Amino acid sequence: MTVLLLRLAGPLQSWGVKSRFTVRATELAPTKSGIIGMLAAAVGRRRTDPIEDLLSLRFGVRKDQPGRVIRDFHTARTLDGKTSMPLSDRYYLADAVFLAGIEGDTALLEGLDEALRHPFFPLYLGRRSCPPTHPVSLGLREAGLLDALRAEPWLAAQWFRKQHRHDPFDAEMLLDQEVVQEAALPAQERGAVRGSRDVPASFDPRRRDYGFRQVERLTARVSAPEPDPHDPMAELSADDHNPMAELSADDHNPMAELSADDHDPMAELEEANPCS
Repeated sequence: MTVLLLRLAGPLQSWGVKSRFTVRATELAPTKSGIIGMLAAAVGRRRTDPIEDLLSLRFGVRKDQPGRVIRDFHTARTLDGKTSMPLSDRYYLADAVFLAGIEGDTALLEGLDEALRHPFFPLYLGRRSCPPTHPVSLGLREAGLLDALRAEPWLAAQWFRKQHRHDPFDAEMLLDQEVVQEAALPAQERGAVRGSRDVPASFDPRRRDYGFRQVERLTARVSAPEPDPHDPMAELSADDHNPMAELSADDHNPMAELSADDHDPMAELEEANPCS
């Protein structure tokens, strides 16, 4: 089995499922529809293009840094400034970091990995006002989806990891229920199951519709990545090459040549002016 891992981080994210009219809510984790939309944008598909191959991918997410919900009281006017648009409340996740995984056909995932590194359309985290920080793609893993999400090092920011340095951090995971069922976990490791209406039938604005999937909640104890043993500063300090020493040892002294020059332009002027 092959899994493509994604790092979903940015100043703001917003993953809507139940947004209606003047209230635009956000889920507390990335949705399958949002990730499929990002993948479709990366490969250059338009809203009316088919997405059946992307719907076959299995999806899971790990909350490495849950973030916090903030509200934006949104106002807008038409371009001519004469008409006010309806006021709306828009909710976002601030300072959140997620590890997402998609499992499926290896050839398809290889193409998606390349597309995320060089996207056709701009990528965003749920809404166009929420660009991601890079890298988005963390590459392919030869493992099952659950194992890949469990094994990946903690992606949280350093300041967040410091807050939990004295106690272990159990990251919440949300996966397609069929992934958990196939893993045959003991009953005590299984979690709650809920329905989520975030499976897009199409992104075509003329017939946008979404189906349900069953999502199971698990937890995974995560830890920070091991420090890199390679210290480039140590190599620099151990370098025997000292360019300043070469300059100080240089026998060439241009000022000495000037002082030793027998040519005296002032003396020539005095000889040319007998009245002086």
